[in-house]
Amino acid sequence: MKLAVSGKGGVGKTTFSALLIRTLNEQGKNILAIDADPDANLAAAVGITDADKIIPIAEMKELIFERTEVRPGTIGGFFKLNPKVDDLPEALSVKLGNIKLMRLGGVKKGGSGCICPESTLLKALVTHIVLSRDDVVVMDMEAGIEHLGRATAQAVDKLIIVAEPGRRSIDTAYEIKRLASEIGLKNIAVVGNKIRSKKDEIFLKKYIPDIDFIGFIPFDDALIEADLNNVSPFDVDSAAKTAVNEMVSRL
Repeated sequence: MKLAVSGKGGVGKTTFSALLIRTLNEQGKNILAIDADPDANLAAAVGITDADKIIPIAEMKELIFERTEVRPGTIGGFFKLNPKVDDLPEALSVKLGNIKLMRLGGVKKGGSGCICPESTLLKALVTHIVLSRDDVVVMDMEAGIEHLGRATAQAVDKLIIVAEPGRRSIDTAYEIKRLASEIGLKNIAVVGNKIRSKKDEIFLKKYIPDIDFIGFIPFDDALIEADLNNVSPFDVDSAAKTAVNEMVSRL
């Protein structure tokens, strides 16, 4: 499976991504986890304690120069549009069990008027990972989908939008769906998070009627405490683990 996870800030997409990654790890899968969110909290959520060793690709100026033949931040000149990236996942990840985790760092936003070497290398990396690797790939993304282009979108098995009961979360879900459709990414699903009762499930299904739900994660103080104590949500006793395990079966 190749999965991308997105959603409005604060809805719990990194918590869901971490639960998904650790569940797959427990099932014996090989997971390549990619933190594509500028906030970069996925390592801690997964339970990787030496996250400070992970240097974002976008900050590795010498590597970018080596692969693209242009210094980051420079203007003009020619650089490689297909730099070598196949060795980067193994060389630049931190490992936990069957999990390899790497960070992308910031990519230039669309419409900025700049095709820069940093952006080229990052997009080539994502394309390679999504198109060429046999592992399970889980990308924890920001609310936008700037890390995906048309070529990568065709290889993503599913874009999972995490939504909580609330109008702003629903609005963001539809904006993500719109952006995804523009690059040809049609296979989209929703995970309902912070569900307090059946009423919350009904609310989300009412206002997001045209996207399939793969499951719901109940509101749980244990997940909040895990975040406060810098502990992976997978390492606390929570009904969320059972809910995500059922979602993996559906996926």
